Amino acid sequence: MIEYFLKVVFIYIATLFKFIAGPVLGLAAGLSSIEMLVITVSGMMTTVFSITLLGDWFRTNWQLGLTKKKKVFTPRTRKIVTVWRKYGLLGVAALTPLLLTPVGGTIILNAFNVKKEKIFLYMFVSAMVWGVIFSFSIQYILEIPFLGDLLR
Repeated sequence: MIEYFLKVVFIYIATLFKFIAGPVLGLAAGLSSIEMLVITVSGMMTTVFSITLLGDWFRTNWQLGLTKKKKVFTPRTRKIVTVWRKYGLLGVAALTPLLLTPVGGTIILNAFNVKKEKIFLYMFVSAMVWGVIFSFSIQYILEIPFLGDLLR
């Protein structure tokens, strides 16, 4: 029982930072697809809630980086603005599990002052959709002869 609990906690902690870690590590640990889905979505949504709710607190209580003047448009900020203009809220939420991390996607949405309720809803729907796709298909992906041999 302790071994199972430690597996779940480890996978949960990994999904706080990288979404795909849930299904991949869950399969390696021998978890069912439903268990992988629950752990993966829980990890991502914990990150989304934490960053969204604590982001306001950090902005008001910590004066991070305000002592020295920074460049407004760096290559990194230009890429973020390009992603936002091109895809908007729906696109950022949909790309978060695939390309962005839960941390990165949530920070982008908070930086553009999206309402908290919308962040929670869109990120949850995105996590559920991609979680179902990854959790239920990862076993079949690894059964593809050449691809499965490369990934094992």
